[in-house]
Order: sequence, then C-alpha cells, then structure tokens
Amino acid sequence: MAGALLAAALLSGCSLGYYAQSVGGHLDLMQRARPVEDWLADSATAASLRERLQLAQRLREFAVRELRLPDNASYRRYAELPRAAAVWNVVAAPELSLTLQTWCFPVAGCVGYRGYFDRAEADALASELRAQGLDVDVYGVPAYSTLGWTNWLGGDPLLSTFIRWPESELARLLFHELAHQIVYVPGDTTFNESYATAVERLGVRRWLQQAGPATQAEHAALETRRQDFRALTRKARQELDALFRNPASDADKRAGKAALMTRLRADHQTLKADRWGGFAGYDGWFARANNATLGVLGAYDELVPAFERLFERQGSDFERFHAEVKRLAALPQAQRAAALSSP
Repeated sequence: MAGALLAAALLSGCSLGYYAQSVGGHLDLMQRARPVEDWLADSATAASLRERLQLAQRLREFAVRELRLPDNASYRRYAELPRAAAVWNVVAAPELSLTLQTWCFPVAGCVGYRGYFDRAEADALASELRAQGLDVDVYGVPAYSTLGWTNWLGGDPLLSTFIRWPESELARLLFHELAHQIVYVPGDTTFNESYATAVERLGVRRWLQQAGPATQAEHAALETRRQDFRALTRKARQELDALFRNPASDADKRAGKAALMTRLRADHQTLKADRWGGFAGYDGWFARANNATLGVLGAYDELVPAFERLFERQGSDFERFHAEVKRLAALPQAQRAAALSSP
C-alpha cells in the first residue's frame, strides 16, 4: 500500500526542480477534485461511480466512528486523473544489500523512496541509479498521504486510481492513509508504515463484521493470496539477508543471489498454478523483483505483528491504541523498538 509519499517533497526545499514538480503535481490534483456531494448531485455521474463514492463515504464515517481516525476534509472530495497512478515511486538498494537508499528532507526526515507525478522523471532518476550499480524499481502508487498538512486545501482526495477497487481493498487504503495523519515519525519509515498497515488490517477485520457474505468471500480470496505472497517474499528476504551478511566473496554472493531469485520466481509460478487458480496479479512484481522491491516490503510488514500485539494490550480499543503509539513515537528510536518488542 502507499505511505506518506508526498509530504517529504511538499515540506522541503532540497531540490528546486523536485520541489516544483511535487507542489505543482499536487496542486493540479487538488484542482481536479470536487466535493463528493457535487459528484452525487451531478446527473452525468455514472451509476457505478456513484455507488463507489457512496461506499467511500460510509467507509470514511466508519473510520471516524469505529477506528478513531481523523474527522477532517480528507477523502470527502474526488478527482478523475488522466493516468493510472497518482505518483510513481523510485526505490533503490545496493547490489548486495536489502537496505534501501534514502533521501532526507528537513521535516519528513529520511525516507526510502522518491516520488514523482511524471513517470518520465521517475524513469530518468531510475536510470541514473542503475548506472551507479544499484538495484532499482519504479512502481505506480494509487494514493499518497500529505499527513494532514493540506486539509486546509481540501484534504487528500479520493482518486480514480483506486475508487473502483474491491470493497475491502478500498477500506484498507483509506484506513492506512488516515492512520498516517495520526502518527508520523520523521526518518522512521518502518515504524510509520508498519503502524499504518496494522491499522488497515485491524480496521478491515472490524469492517468485515458488518459486510455481506459476498464481500467477506471476496476478501478471503484476496487475503489468502496476500498471505501467500507475504510468506514467500519474507522467506526470500531472510535468505538474501543471511547471504549478504555472510563473509563469502562478492562473486559467491552474486551467484547465490541469482539462484535465490530464480527460485523465488519459480515458487511464485507454483503458487500461481496450485493455489491461485492462475491469478496473474503479482506477475509484474515478480518480474521486477530485486533487492529494492524486497526492501520496500520489509518496511511495510516488519513491525506489524508488534503493533497488533500492542492493540490487544490496549484492550482492542483504537483510541487507547493510537494514544499509546503517539507516546512511543515521541521516544528515541531504540526505545521505540524495545517497547514494541516487549511481550
């Protein structure tokens, strides 16, 4: 899922060109957005879009009422975009490491990605990074969070890049992005993304309790594939990390990496044939898989179990949970990690 991708650019002046494209791209998006009420009142709005916008507003109210997520302007406007993604992310990692390259900004801290509204600009940076010998990936992101900083402009809008997703997937995205508006620790991507991912998973479980059987069945199929994907890629990350930490020669590490990546892709094909009924939704990811793509997954998943345990320790009460995460966010990083790892 997308994280706090734009805030780093909007809140910094590290590069005039990068700053300009970020601000300009976001303002263009905001200008395209209209209040959901206007779309619903417009007779030209397609019935299918009308249904999705109404669902999004029910999810939005559920997020406030049940998950104690922010009640503000975000996701109460909608924009049609002339492209398949809101932004394109560039990520990179060394040839023999899963540690993502980071870009640092005055307010957002250091993050392991760089986002662009223009795919060509993202590809240009990717080419530069590949020329340096890095593993690189460029991928489209359907949504991003401005961390609540632009609510005075109308907030983060609903977008055509995700509005037609399956019901539980739309819920996941909205809950995740709203969670970023509660807690964001500059420079700690794993903490931020794992917290938001935990909120999305916990929130969807609660949403599904009131959903119909068709939605529950659809989510169960999606979640089965997602769990298989997580297990497969987690195993690959662990094996690659052990290989890279081994005192073997770089040549041996390269050979080992090639063998592990070949096996990863073969295991995906087995899953696709045996358990997924030919589902091809992950084909693109496995075709591009490298240290950078695997490194990104670690940032989103690593601390999720710890946050879920924390939620249980807070009596499965979202208000208490968010308050405790805010408290942890104020601690030094080492103390945060130690507190999360405690039973």
